[in-house]
Amino acid sequence: MAAAPPPAAAAGTAAAAGSAGGWGGVRRRCQRLLYWVPVLFISSILCWSYYAYVTQLCLLTMTNIGEKVVCLVAYHIFFMLFVWSYWKTIFTLPMNPSKEFHLSYSDKESLEREPRGESQQEVLRRAAKDLPIYTRTMSGAIRYCDRCHLVKPDRCHHCSVCDKCILKMDHHCPWVNNCVGFSNYKFFLLFLAYSLLYCLFIAATDLQYFIKFWTNGLPDTQAKFHIMFLFFAAAMFSVSLSSLFGYHCWLVSKNKSTLEVFRAPIFRHRTDKNGFSLGFSKNLRQVFGDEKKYWLLPVFSSLGDGCSFPTCLVNQDPEQVSTPGGLNSTSKNESHLFPAKPLRDSQSHLLTDTQSWSDIGAKAEKGKIGMSNPALTMENET
Repeated sequence: MAAAPPPAAAAGTAAAAGSAGGWGGVRRRCQRLLYWVPVLFISSILCWSYYAYVTQLCLLTMTNIGEKVVCLVAYHIFFMLFVWSYWKTIFTLPMNPSKEFHLSYSDKESLEREPRGESQQEVLRRAAKDLPIYTRTMSGAIRYCDRCHLVKPDRCHHCSVCDKCILKMDHHCPWVNNCVGFSNYKFFLLFLAYSLLYCLFIAATDLQYFIKFWTNGLPDTQAKFHIMFLFFAAAMFSVSLSSLFGYHCWLVSKNKSTLEVFRAPIFRHRTDKNGFSLGFSKNLRQVFGDEKKYWLLPVFSSLGDGCSFPTCLVNQDPEQVSTPGGLNSTSKNESHLFPAKPLRDSQSHLLTDTQSWSDIGAKAEKGKIGMSNPALTMENET
């Protein structure tokens, strides 16, 4: 029997562990503070632009009263919409998968205890049989996150910065210090739109005074330098924002996320980069909603619950298991554990409500209890 360590050694070990834990906590807090630096930078630029435009340009430089009033009113409308959408993008919490997608305590223990193989397939088969999941990993496995211990819904990905699974994740944006996903993608798109309009408006109304600066048409005061830098900043941000906004408009029209552009979603029968596209009108309504009066306001109006999405794909014969490359299984005894019908006809809240997944899934696996399905092999993803 090994001898217990001396009290002094034990105390030293505990102190070292406590010191390491304390240093780790300080480092994480410092990282969280550093993540706010881009947001503070944008906020400082915004505050300076407000002072330069309202005070130096409108109040001190413009001489025409009508021009001054129109510019101030229009400017504050753009400014309010810009700040409102930016605020909502930053402080709207990303949505995580609902509890139905989380493994139970017993299932998690089974995954940790059993070796990879049929036993783990059975655990995931039992956990995912009533879930509206259509996408797979590259190897044809159910998309499972071993950090969050859940079966990933379609279009859900794990963010390494937030250390969470985010519904319909588009990307993690450092300029808003937040994940852009299902809960705030509309806000992010409006933030890009209103920031672009804000910059274009400033550049357009400041242009004549910028020209006067180079032709010595402005008095030699502090305002002339604010006017010059204001035009340069607005023009520079307009160029970068126009390309980014145009790119995300294209994503909306195709019903894609940034992650899906780089890695097309893999469905049970094949990879399809346009699998979630339903046409321009329906794609637009998925992000902005059915009520057009809310489209231009940063209030949540997107359709659906973020966990299930309609798709344009029609699945193959339910008696044939398909691989990601589209190769059918040769065994007729294997069956899908999910309904073999388009997701647009499922219980998704986006378009229609029909029969529940559990009822359809029960029909699909009727008489085939205990059959293995190699397409359901677990693959950990983070």
